[in-house]
Amino acid sequence: MSRTLLKAGAWGAMLLATTGMVLPDIAMAQERGRHERANRGDRGDRGGQRQARPQREASPQRQARPSRPAQTRDNRGEARVERRQERGERNYSRREAGSLRGLDRGPNSRPEPTARPDTGPDRRYDRRDQRQDNRYDRRNDRREDRYERRDDRRGDRYERRDDRRDYRSDRRAERRWDRNEWRRNNRYNWRSYRAQNRSHYRLGRYYAPYRGYAYRRLSIGFSLGTMFYGSRYWINDPWAYRLPSVYGPYRWVRYYDDVLLVNTYTGEVVDVIYDFFW
Repeated sequence: MSRTLLKAGAWGAMLLATTGMVLPDIAMAQERGRHERANRGDRGDRGGQRQARPQREASPQRQARPSRPAQTRDNRGEARVERRQERGERNYSRREAGSLRGLDRGPNSRPEPTARPDTGPDRRYDRRDQRQDNRYDRRNDRREDRYERRDDRRGDRYERRDDRRDYRSDRRAERRWDRNEWRRNNRYNWRSYRAQNRSHYRLGRYYAPYRGYAYRRLSIGFSLGTMFYGSRYWINDPWAYRLPSVYGPYRWVRYYDDVLLVNTYTGEVVDVIYDFFW
């Protein structure tokens, strides 16, 4: 019991001490509030609301603009057209001023390039001239191609004609060849010439074009294979052996120790001399 009383007394003492500390602060705050209200009352109208400033008189420059009348759709279109015209006139005046400035730069100054209009009579004339030039060029090209083709056909015709002429001359020469006529001419007396130049007719061994081929005595009218009258067997200088010169398709050909006159077109043996070489 005594302990409970002691605790209650302790708590009461603490409560009194706390109340003594808070009351002076509250009193000081109330006193400060009274002083502030008194000071505001001394200032009078200055502590109240501020008076409204007098409005400035509107200057004539800043007077309100008159309201625009309501425009209809047609009026708006006309106004737009007028603005475009005014803008075009201003641009035109600027270009004119720029061209005049370019003329004032001096005789050696380069004038500013001006845009060439895409339409107009000049432009149409230029396009017409260009089309006409192109048409003339195409016509000249076609004409040149036609002339070239004609020249080619003419050249081919001349070549075919020359070939036919050569063939006919060869055929006539073939028909005119007489194997007895040149033998009656002493100029081609190969026997006496060989008797004086025996070593000249000694040509060495003959190699046949085919392996295992043996000598066969050939006569006039026999047809040889192409390998037997190739260029390696030709006698390119017949006069060195006192043989007549040949023409056209004919060639003197060595065949072992014999000499054959062969038509290289057909392979036919036209003339033959046996035991001509040693």
